[in-house]
Amino acid sequence: LLQATMLLHSQLPLDAVLATMVDHAIAVTEADRGLLLESDSAGQLRSRLARARGASPIALDDFSPSQTVLRFALDRRTSVITEDLHEADNSLRAAESVVALQLRAIVVIPLYAAAQSASSEPAPASASRGQLLGVLYLDSRRRAAFSTLDRQILDAIAAEAASILHNAHLVERERERQRLEQELSIAREIQQALLPSGLRDFPHLAVRGANSPCLEVGGDYFDVFALGDGRTAFLIADVSGKGLGAALLTTMLQGALSGINMGADPASVFNHINRFLCDHSGVGRYATVFFGLLDRAGHLQFINAGHPSPLLLRAGEILEPFSDGCLPVGLIPGTQYNASNTQLKPGDVLVMFSDGVTEASNAEEDMFGITRLREALHGHHGSSLEHLHQTILASLNSFAAGAKQNDDITILIARYLAPT
Repeated sequence: LLQATMLLHSQLPLDAVLATMVDHAIAVTEADRGLLLESDSAGQLRSRLARARGASPIALDDFSPSQTVLRFALDRRTSVITEDLHEADNSLRAAESVVALQLRAIVVIPLYAAAQSASSEPAPASASRGQLLGVLYLDSRRRAAFSTLDRQILDAIAAEAASILHNAHLVERERERQRLEQELSIAREIQQALLPSGLRDFPHLAVRGANSPCLEVGGDYFDVFALGDGRTAFLIADVSGKGLGAALLTTMLQGALSGINMGADPASVFNHINRFLCDHSGVGRYATVFFGLLDRAGHLQFINAGHPSPLLLRAGEILEPFSDGCLPVGLIPGTQYNASNTQLKPGDVLVMFSDGVTEASNAEEDMFGITRLREALHGHHGSSLEHLHQTILASLNSFAAGAKQNDDITILIARYLAPT
């Protein structure tokens, strides 16, 4: 037992430690062979390793444990230690595997993780077992005789084996968590690299944008780019859902929208994107998009595909002239998209945002709403775009008061400048 306990602190590979534990159990019981079964993620038992007397390995394909005795032990969540099967319960004595293998002695010990309890009172034996980790199985063709000390040592070895399996599961889960974190970190770096960084002002347009995903990666996206004909395109999009799935569709959407940069008609591009997403987005995701094309004279051509209407700050007023629009892209096949037109005046400011802004909540689950957003912007028509952005964020943070947000927050602000 001391040798088995010392294995816990050894630097041996996991299978070597487990094999030695099974060898110790065989030595205590004088069994012919032993098998360690491990519970997988689906709760099914899978053979991990098999050993014979004399510390010899056995091929797993050559080891067939008695399924009847295994089920008997698992159904009762207790050990089965049978010294002579000829004197055992009829159901065990007549089991097909017992008869076929001519078994006389069988030991089956389910291995459970120690249940965590917040109470200081000792838990009863029936309630002190947690997740099933595996089973220690031993059998022999000879009759066995176990003393009380033999049984105690066997139980102690089984407890050590359960501890080793439990620690191995914890290590494996931690490695998986670290792997997922690393992959999500890479995905976040890629996604952030796709967003425009260091937004520059154009001769007729000043812009400021920022994105803050609620998870490692998000489903919001914005972009600003110049076209070869003197116009500037800007857009903000919000893919349904959050996390990695939304981020993948966001990247797909960004690639599709790059077609506008090659001179395509915006309505034709949106019709194509809608058909593509409806045909290929089997997960049922869609995206709301506000897209605008602004020339030097202030003529704005826009498509609002189900996105919250941007606010227009003009001469001290806060307007919502973009509420009419089309359905989100990827929602309904056959939707036809048409561009609308309006005229901006020098000094006009467009405040575009995702619904993560208006649907931000506080501890009482009240939403920030469009009214609070308008109040935050009131009186700031002439402020710099950076100041407008910080004003919105400050108002959001004050309202939320530290409450965790469940959606990405994206803000894109553009001011039309008189052409020089």
